[in-house]
Amino acid sequence: MFSDDPVVRVKDACIFQDQNTVLNDLNFEIEKGEFVFLVGRTGSGKSSLLKTLYADLVLRLGDINVAGFNIRNIKSSEVPQLRRKLGIIFQDFQLFPDRSVGDNLMFVLRATGWTDNGKMRGRLSEVLMQVGLGSVEKKMPHQLSGGEQQRIVIARALLNEPVILIADEPTGNLDPEVSHGILKLFQQINRSGTAVLMATHDYGLIRKFPARILKCEDGKIIDSAKEPFELTSEY
Repeated sequence: MFSDDPVVRVKDACIFQDQNTVLNDLNFEIEKGEFVFLVGRTGSGKSSLLKTLYADLVLRLGDINVAGFNIRNIKSSEVPQLRRKLGIIFQDFQLFPDRSVGDNLMFVLRATGWTDNGKMRGRLSEVLMQVGLGSVEKKMPHQLSGGEQQRIVIARALLNEPVILIADEPTGNLDPEVSHGILKLFQQINRSGTAVLMATHDYGLIRKFPARILKCEDGKIIDSAKEPFELTSEY
């Protein structure tokens, strides 16, 4: 059933890492199809916030709703269902080195409940074409450049047609030219209707591809949509 609800809604939330509170009193929403950067110094809580959104860290205080799931009350059996609605992209590619690109993607499809071999092959081809790598299915990860590997990771994240891509420093290991290509790919995915939340240290990218910014600072989040601010230095 179609809904106009935000894909992420955070209300009076506190984010913990172990016993430490890293972010307090968070209130923000991300609408369907919105593109948002997440910035802040190392240790400011960016990764902890992202992990809470995809239920890798427990939410102890406040309310967060992601893709229709209440994160505060989510059961462990529901976490795989939540993650099928999300595309999660890490800085380190986490591809199986002993499997071809195609086998890496097929593994995810099987793990998320796909059973029809023809449909799986079709979807695999679609996402590889979408990231501009239609001919690498039989290659091993080590035969690809860093930028190509990151595109495969993005293809993997797109397999289940997520409502939002959550990316944690996806260009952190890539040179500037390759990073720009990855950002353009995210924009293209975003234009097709998928929301994007991307944590980054690369202020050059943000200046080149401006969008709404959430900034983790002093245990709070500053939202550029409510309180415009200058990006004065790179963290």
